[in-house]
This record gives sequence, C-alpha cells and structure tokens, in this order.
Amino acid sequence: MKQALAAIALIATLTVAGFQVATPALAAEAKQRVVIQVSDNDPKKWNLALNNAMNVQQALGKDNVQIEIVAYGPGLNMLKADSKVAGRLNGALDGGVGLMACGNTMKKMKVSKDDLAGGVTMVQAGVIHIMKRQGEGWAYVRP
Repeated sequence: MKQALAAIALIATLTVAGFQVATPALAAEAKQRVVIQVSDNDPKKWNLALNNAMNVQQALGKDNVQIEIVAYGPGLNMLKADSKVAGRLNGALDGGVGLMACGNTMKKMKVSKDDLAGGVTMVQAGVIHIMKRQGEGWAYVRP
C-alpha cells in the first residue's frame, strides 16, 4: 500500500512539474520507425524490401509507422528509373515510404539524380544514414 501511494505521489509530482510519464499505453501509441537496407543488385531482394515495407504498413497501419528504404552499393540499381521494380517505387512513395539513394555510391557509379526514379531522395552516405537512424531508435531490416 505504501508503495502504491508513493508511486501515485511521484506521478502526481511529475505531472504537476510538467513531465509526461511514459506508460505502456503511451508507448503503444508512439509511431514506429524502420529503416530497410538494400545493398544487393538482386531484384528478388528489391521486391522483398518493398514487400517488407508494405507488410509493416498493413500490420501497424500506414499512419503509425515511418519507413525508409536506403539503397547503396550495388543495391542503388533498385532506385534507378529503369529498374526492374520501377513500377513499384511510385506505389511505395505514394504510400509514404521514403526512398533514399547513397550519394557516395552515385558518385562512384556515375549515376545522376536524373537517372533515379522520380521522388527518390539522396543522402550523403547510405551506411552513415542507417547508423544515425539506428542511433535514433529506428528498427533495422536487411532482407
């Protein structure tokens, strides 16, 4: 009983002081975030990454999750306008999935922004972007 009263007093104190107390219910309402790595020149893996993004949105609700697909190295080919999955990229973008191309890879492969599918954004370094996202608490998936 004393512990329960102490907990209630602490919550009341924190609430009055302007702090928000995290509860399981509040945590469940937080937007989920996932970054998906694509680094293989394999259309099967590209489709798998896009399927993963779509499945996560369907399971959690599109408005409850933020998804980024980051392509670097040989995986950059996924985001080209003439990619074998080009038709699916617009659907992913329309669904709110961020598509990021690695600027370092683009330079090495001599790929310009014009070579990419419309709506693809560029990050300076794909690996560093993924590392930053993981540091921010994003889930990480590599199909």
